[in-house]
Amino acid sequence: MPFDAVTPPVSEFDAPMAAAFVAATAIIEEPCFIGEGTRIWHFCHVMAGARIGRDCVLGKGVQISGAAVVGDRVKIQNNVSVYDGVILEDDVFLGPSCVLTNVRNPRAHRSQRHELNATRIGAGATVGANATIVCGVTIGAHAFIAAGAVVTRDVAAHALMVGVPARQVGWVGRAGVRLVEAGSELVCPVTKERYREVDGALVLVG
Repeated sequence: MPFDAVTPPVSEFDAPMAAAFVAATAIIEEPCFIGEGTRIWHFCHVMAGARIGRDCVLGKGVQISGAAVVGDRVKIQNNVSVYDGVILEDDVFLGPSCVLTNVRNPRAHRSQRHELNATRIGAGATVGANATIVCGVTIGAHAFIAAGAVVTRDVAAHALMVGVPARQVGWVGRAGVRLVEAGSELVCPVTKERYREVDGALVLVG
């Protein structure tokens, strides 16, 4: 899926950042947009053009590239780079040192800015520590990518993915806990929400 950067209006970049916390060692290039309540910790680098939503947390050493988009309430743990072409929807969790790519066949000796492949991580999804997301995929809402997994294809919403390459081994609810079978339904042990699998997708029924 090719990526076409969309630059927000200048007025959006002009929004004040006074309500965000930025550690003294962080580098914030301008113009960029950082939402109210967001906390940016030591040695982060937010590049010009980046868009970061409200109430996010960027751990130590996080980089946000200029054509990346970060939604509201996103938590990015230490040592993660969010490159051009990556879109993180609201409430996404990125574990420490996970890897997001944006070119499938990188070479040092030629520019491939025109070959970026978009990666979209859906609302409420989790990417575990040291997992790798190969570019050009969409990870569905509330999916759970286990630590160390390597995702090479699209992931269904609520899917639990493990291994190299990542394969689906079950389903998780919105609480991030593996669902358990209860007759024809799947139940979240935490929230007691009930789901059914319909044509390979998970549907909330109560």
